[in-house]
Amino acid sequence: MPPKKKKEIVPTKEVVQELERTEPEPEIVETAEPEPLKQVSLLTGEPYGPRIRLVSEKAEEESSDDEPESENEEEARYQEDHPEVPSEFWHIQKLIKYMKAGNQTATMVSLCLLKDYDLTDKIIQKAIQEMGGLEVLVNLLETNDIKCQNGSLSVLLQIATSTEMKRYLIDLDIATPLIQMLKHPARDIQILAAETMAIIARVRKARKQIRIRGGIPLILDVMDVPDEVLRRSYDELSEASKELVAVAIGCAKVLDSLGSSPKVKEELRKHGVVRLMSRFLKSKHTQLIVPTMGVVQQCADLNVFREAFERVGIINDLVRHLKNDNVKLKENSALAIFKCASNRETRMMVRRAGGLDPLCKLVQSEEVHANKRLLAAVTGGVWKCAISPENIMRFNQNGLVASLVPLLEENEDERVLANVVGALAECCKDPTNRDVLKINEGLPKLPSICTFLLSLSLSLFLLLLLLSLDQTLLILLQGPLQIRLLSATYEPLLENDDENLRANLTLAIAYCCDWDRNSYEFGKLNAVAPLVNYMTSKNKNVLKGVCIAVYHLSKEPLNCVTMHTCGVIKYVLRLVGSDDPEVQIAAASTIRHIRKLALTAEKFHFKEM
Repeated sequence: MPPKKKKEIVPTKEVVQELERTEPEPEIVETAEPEPLKQVSLLTGEPYGPRIRLVSEKAEEESSDDEPESENEEEARYQEDHPEVPSEFWHIQKLIKYMKAGNQTATMVSLCLLKDYDLTDKIIQKAIQEMGGLEVLVNLLETNDIKCQNGSLSVLLQIATSTEMKRYLIDLDIATPLIQMLKHPARDIQILAAETMAIIARVRKARKQIRIRGGIPLILDVMDVPDEVLRRSYDELSEASKELVAVAIGCAKVLDSLGSSPKVKEELRKHGVVRLMSRFLKSKHTQLIVPTMGVVQQCADLNVFREAFERVGIINDLVRHLKNDNVKLKENSALAIFKCASNRETRMMVRRAGGLDPLCKLVQSEEVHANKRLLAAVTGGVWKCAISPENIMRFNQNGLVASLVPLLEENEDERVLANVVGALAECCKDPTNRDVLKINEGLPKLPSICTFLLSLSLSLFLLLLLLSLDQTLLILLQGPLQIRLLSATYEPLLENDDENLRANLTLAIAYCCDWDRNSYEFGKLNAVAPLVNYMTSKNKNVLKGVCIAVYHLSKEPLNCVTMHTCGVIKYVLRLVGSDDPEVQIAAASTIRHIRKLALTAEKFHFKEM
């Protein structure tokens, strides 16, 4: 028989009420055990373990970027090498582990051993980065131990030469401790901090951080050394004074790296950097003058600095340093003259200081020809100085035009070509220099570089205009050479919006069209219609040039048809009422040519011819 089922006992209502009245069980309160005391490092004065740094980038986000990122910085992000791992890789990892241990002696020994390696090697840099060594090195900058600070800076100074490492260190906010270390009482720490800052400041983000975090006024304050130290030669200085000069050199390098930023230039101007640069340029320490001159030539982009340089007498220093044996100093001096000589007063000061002769000697030097950066700077200075007719007289005495002609080569540097053509355009305002250009066979070289230079400078068109006004020289450009020049002018005719370029270009076309079949060639190049569009300009020089050009082009019947189709009549009718007699005659003659062609076509249509 199956077992009987037990009856389920259902609690009655009275039993439930009795259970509800019973007191609940007391809650067990867990008492929190006190946390063990954290051990504090004797080296850093902080608890062991990873340090958490909160980096506020609010100020950086609020400040707009003032300069584009350079191509080198952009390309470096994607350049990765995967070489074989050498044995030094594992040794480096062990040293980083010892540094992380927090023991002062182990840290110092590790830093000393690290300096024995080639820290510019990418494999070693990668090993340090992967083990978290860069974080440790940056943290060591904020310790109170001067030996650890010195060792860390010595290592970082070599590691920071890599673009990838620079970016990583900037993300770790290395700029902040470096700025603070400029206040350090030890000169060797200040020197290392400045040298490291000069390297990382080549990156745009670092320049922005240094500017926003108040680094510029501090740099200017630290590098302000007494005049008596600047006037004495390095060998005559005491050890303390030599350290002052070394600090000033490091800070000048920082400013040279920062100088590419427009906002940094404005900060420098506000804090009176011009007077400081003027003092440094008169010192006897070439290593200090070189980066200072770099700052000068970068600041010379702004007219407010150029005028200030004239007031404090820096132009005389630029001329004096052109004769220095240091190549970089000569390059920066020539670049500064190139930028400052756009002002008439500066060109006069360069001539009075005797700066034209050194520029000519540098142009004629074979050593300078081998250094394209220096050659571009020197030819640029010559070009701007040649704008003044008084300077051309001195250039002629030095045979400048004959020295520039050999530089008109297709394989020459673009900047050099642009500057050489600009200088020739200014010098050829003197008719005697046109003959010199012809004698030295400079004319046949112009067509070969014409297309190469159009996008760089309007100087070539000014030169062509001056040559076209001299009939004897223009005859030398007949045939294929002149056609190549005409072909080269077609592209900028369509694309370039520069008013000065258009004015010079249209006049050059006008006078060139007076020879042989050049008017017909322009029609074949389809350059007549774009030329008519220039008549919408409000610039009087452009209107004059295009009106004269249209007149000469209208001598070719096919060009008259193109002009009439483009609606040239309404423009030239308006120009008939110009105040310039030459424009009036050109406009009226153009209407005459078009009307004459129309009458001829009408007679032919009605068989009256």
